[in-house]
Amino acid sequence: MHYNDAMAEDENQDGQEARGVWVGAGGSAEARKGAVDYAAELTVQLKKGTLTQCVLLATSEPVYASEILLRLGEAELEIVEGTIYPLLSRLARDGLLMHEWQESRSGPPRKYYRITEYGRAVRECLGGQIHKMDSVIKKLERKAK
Repeated sequence: MHYNDAMAEDENQDGQEARGVWVGAGGSAEARKGAVDYAAELTVQLKKGTLTQCVLLATSEPVYASEILLRLGEAELEIVEGTIYPLLSRLARDGLLMHEWQESRSGPPRKYYRITEYGRAVRECLGGQIHKMDSVIKKLERKAK
């Protein structure tokens, strides 16, 4: 499923809101597969929402894109180059990161990224919101057991 399709699936052909089907623990394999697929899609959205915070945390000191990818990977967040470069460009354009070119001992100069003062402020605010959501989820999980 693509992101653009998600909203369309919330309505049926008559424009009426779609109704969910209750599937208990003994639900069909098809229903479980559907649940896994749906959760995977939500996980992609969740990663997109938290990736900015992860990059801001990884750029407290000047680092180049490959090093950011390595740091995220060490934290068990796997991101590909095709995702990180557009994000770094957007964060720099928005004033959360700055970059500078530095000579490399092995090859061409590298672009090093570092968080700005504004980026630190955003990181602090966003971090607070992430921790708040984490707390809410943990409280709800305790009650759901």
